Amino acid sequence: MQFFITFLLMISAAFPALAETEPTKTNTLLLSGSLEFTNIDPSSNGYIFTRMQVIETLFDVDEKGTILPSLATGYQVSDDLKTWTIQLRSGVKFHDGSTLDAQAAAYSLNVALNKYGSLGKAHVESIKAQGSNTLIITLNQPFVSLPAVLANYANAILSRHSYGTDDKVVNLYGSGPYTVYELAPPHKLTVQRFGDYWGKKASIEFATYLTGHRAESRVLQASSGQADIALELPPASLMRLKMNPQLALHSVSLPRTLILKLNNGHPFLDDVNARKALSLAIDRKGLARAVLRTPGSESDQLLPKSMGNWHLDSHQAPEYNLEKAQQLLKQLGWTRNSDGMLEKQGQPFYLTLITYADRPELTNIATALQAQWKKLGVNLRVDITNSSAIPAGHQDGSLDVALIARNYGVIPDPLAVLSSDFGPQGGDWGAMNWSNPELNELFAQLSQTTDANAYREKAQRAAKIIADELPIIAISSYTNQVAVNKRVKGFRFDPFGRSYYLNEMEF
Repeated sequence: MQFFITFLLMISAAFPALAETEPTKTNTLLLSGSLEFTNIDPSSNGYIFTRMQVIETLFDVDEKGTILPSLATGYQVSDDLKTWTIQLRSGVKFHDGSTLDAQAAAYSLNVALNKYGSLGKAHVESIKAQGSNTLIITLNQPFVSLPAVLANYANAILSRHSYGTDDKVVNLYGSGPYTVYELAPPHKLTVQRFGDYWGKKASIEFATYLTGHRAESRVLQASSGQADIALELPPASLMRLKMNPQLALHSVSLPRTLILKLNNGHPFLDDVNARKALSLAIDRKGLARAVLRTPGSESDQLLPKSMGNWHLDSHQAPEYNLEKAQQLLKQLGWTRNSDGMLEKQGQPFYLTLITYADRPELTNIATALQAQWKKLGVNLRVDITNSSAIPAGHQDGSLDVALIARNYGVIPDPLAVLSSDFGPQGGDWGAMNWSNPELNELFAQLSQTTDANAYREKAQRAAKIIADELPIIAISSYTNQVAVNKRVKGFRFDPFGRSYYLNEMEF
C-alpha cells in the first residue's frame, strides 16, 4: 500500500496542473472503457497513452492497416532487408519543450528494445542516430514488418527527459496533441490540449478516461450523460440505449477474435479430430445472434476480411454439426455413459474452461458453450477468474481451455503476433503444446518476402494450416459496441485500437 501511495505522489509531481483553466463539463470529453493502467511506461501501458494521444510512434496506421508516416516521414531499406534508414519529421516538439531528433528517437527505441515487447521480435541488432534527423536500424536477419512493429505503442518516442536512472520512465513527455494533466492509476487519466502540436491541433481542451469495471456501469454512464463516449458495451443493453435520443450507437468490427485457447497436449485434446469435434459442436450462428447480438459475426477463422492476406475467402462457413462431432469422438473411443456423458476407459470427458469478466461477452459465451458441449457429452466446468490466470496456466501446464478475446491487430501486420502465438514454443495467448514445422518455415519466409503476391500466397497457406489443425478454436469476430453522446461531433473509431482521435472531435 505504501508503495502505491508513493507511486501516486511521484505521478502527481511528474504532471503538475500548470494550466490556468481546469476541466469542467463544458470543456472536457468524458470517455468510459474497460482498460486499466498501472504506470506510465509505454512498454507495458502505452495502449492507454496512444489512445489518449499523449505519445506517438514513428509510423501510424489507417483503418485498413496501411502503414502511414507519423514521427517518421519515410524510410529506405537495403537490398538484404537488414538496414533500415528512417527519416524523422522536422519541427516536432515534446511536451517538455524539447525537440524531436534522431538521438531522442534512438534512445527511446533502445530502451524499448531492452524491455519485453514487440521490438524484440523484429531481430534488431542495433539502433543508432545518424545526424539530427536520420535513424539507422540494423537487423541480424530480414524482417519486412519492421514499420508495423515500430507503429506499436510499446515503441513510442519520448523526450530524453522522460527517463530517470536505469531508463525508468519518470515523466511522460510525448509529442501528441494532448499532454497529461492528471493521472490516477488504475482508473483515471485526464489529458489537456497541447498547443505546440506539429499536426492537427485539438479543439476540445480536456479529455478524461475512466475505467469502469462493470460493463453495466458504462451503460449507466452513457444513459445519464456522465460519459460522452462509452466503449465495450454489452449487446444486451443496445436496445435500451437506442431509445435514448441523446445517444448515437456504433458497432465497429475489430481485428480481435473470440477464441478458445486449447492445451493441445491434454490427453483429451491432443488428436485433431477431438478438436474438430469440439469445434463442430459450437453453434456459432446461435451465439452471434442470441448472445453477442451481432448476427454475421460468427467465424471459425482467426482474422477478419480486413486482413485479406490472412483471411481464407474459400474457407467454408462455420458449421454446426453435432452428429458429425459425436461420430468423430466415437472413433476416438468415447462412449456415452448412463448419464449421457462421454467416457473412455472409465474417464469422463471433463475439462475446465477459464475466462475473465473484463469483457462482458466472455462470461455469457462461456456459459453458452457449457450448455452446447453438454449436448455433445462433454462436462465443461467454467471458472471466471483474472486474465492473468491464462498465461500462468500456459506456463505451468495446468490450463485445459481458455476463452479469450485475442487482439491480432496490436501490430498492424499480424505476422509478428501470429509467429509468436504459433511458433515453436507457442504463446501465452496462442497455441499451447502444439507446433508445425511447415508453419514455422512459412513464418521465416514471410519475414523476408517483399513481393506482395508471394506474401499473400504464403500467408494463405499459413492460415490454412492453422484452420485445419485447430490448435485454437475461433468462435466469432469481435464487435465493439460504442455509445456516443450527440453533443460530440467528429467521432470515429480506430479498429486497431491505437487512437481515440480526440483531436478530430469537437462539441
